[in-house]
Amino acid sequence: MRETNFLTENNARHLWHPMAHPADMQANPPHIVQAASGVEVTDVDGKTLLDAVGGLWNVNLGYSCEPVKQAIRDQLDALPYYSAFRGTSTDKAIELSYELAEWFEEDGLTRAFFTSGGSDSVETALRLARQYHKITGQPERTKFVALKKGYHGTHFGGASVNGNANFRRNYEPLLPGVFHLAAPYAYRNPFNTTDPAEIAQAIARQFEDEIAFQGADTIAALIMEPVLGSGGVIVPHETFMPLMRSICDRHGILLIADEVITAFGRTGAWTGSRGWGVKPDFICTAKAITNGYFPFGAVMIADKIASAFENSKGAIGSIGHGYTYSGHPVGAAAALATLKETSRLNVAANAAARGAELLAGLQALMEKHELVGDVRGRGLMCALELVSDRKTKAGASKDVVQKVFDTAYQHGVMIRTSGYNVIISPPLVITAGDVSRIVSALDAGLAAAEGK
Repeated sequence: MRETNFLTENNARHLWHPMAHPADMQANPPHIVQAASGVEVTDVDGKTLLDAVGGLWNVNLGYSCEPVKQAIRDQLDALPYYSAFRGTSTDKAIELSYELAEWFEEDGLTRAFFTSGGSDSVETALRLARQYHKITGQPERTKFVALKKGYHGTHFGGASVNGNANFRRNYEPLLPGVFHLAAPYAYRNPFNTTDPAEIAQAIARQFEDEIAFQGADTIAALIMEPVLGSGGVIVPHETFMPLMRSICDRHGILLIADEVITAFGRTGAWTGSRGWGVKPDFICTAKAITNGYFPFGAVMIADKIASAFENSKGAIGSIGHGYTYSGHPVGAAAALATLKETSRLNVAANAAARGAELLAGLQALMEKHELVGDVRGRGLMCALELVSDRKTKAGASKDVVQKVFDTAYQHGVMIRTSGYNVIISPPLVITAGDVSRIVSALDAGLAAAEGK
């Protein structure tokens, strides 16, 4: 292991970090995490912190899940890699496809296409959606509709359907034929209302209007997150996703649910879509499918889509898409062990219970601190939106947000900030005591930022 001095001296000198300005990272080197256990991480200086970020929405079972680690060790000994391209398969990929079909059977999704992560899964779903329409004799259905504030990864397809300019501007022009609707965002929206049900209806009307303008026969799919994660944990009204599903059905438009964050229990339901009572045509997964221990993802595919592909004739039904690491046997083994532990521990129930406690704690902070303009959450994905003025809703300054982060860190809790949002997404195995630690550290951070 390298000495601490070497790590600090070379921090951000040669490594460019995702979603960050290289110059900023060099001027303000990031914290160096060196070890982890349970729901805590330890930095290079030996400071231990409760990880209220859960890695990056993905370490649902914490850092000491021995069955997953053992599955990885065993698979490395048995078969560290083999391709899943045409002509070969592996035992673990076959086993995982069966287990996922059972897991998602309630959603009507019984076919799996394996990927290396969330961006890959989104790209796969977009491509298969277009291909499905070609197979079914509607080749002009090539356009996509998405939500502003939505996040769908970093490939050109995913970036094109992203609804945040920060992930788009520097890479434009992007994929043509992508159109965005308003986000179901009660705190900030163009509809002059804070009623989530009214906002849901307004976006549904906007969707219908866009379909009429574009022509339903030109639209391949709507892609959306059941709860918008990176956009600020925007929780829609319970009617919203069912409304969008019904509109898609009326016009022959497919529904892609991006559940890279929400699948496997984070919202308090096994899938975010299931929590809203919706069956998508595709569900994109990754992150928690291996508890973050191995890069892996899966696109789950509805039976009607599968039927069209499997009954098609000729090359039009052939999948000309895939990744070197699709169905990686080590990743598949990790996923099998993760699914077993996820089910055994019933983490969705714990996410619902601890999430309710966390949301109540954050709402109490809002009553106490003027810096908090809004609190949102569902299950163990929550956010505080920080403002400099509650009346105007002007966002808090970068320095203020940094002060909250730094103080929470000093108080032993790792949080994540994005713009003027503080995002909380801890492992799904946290306790009520852990929730109290998170709220206490945030309380200290907000107080420090307010100069108290």
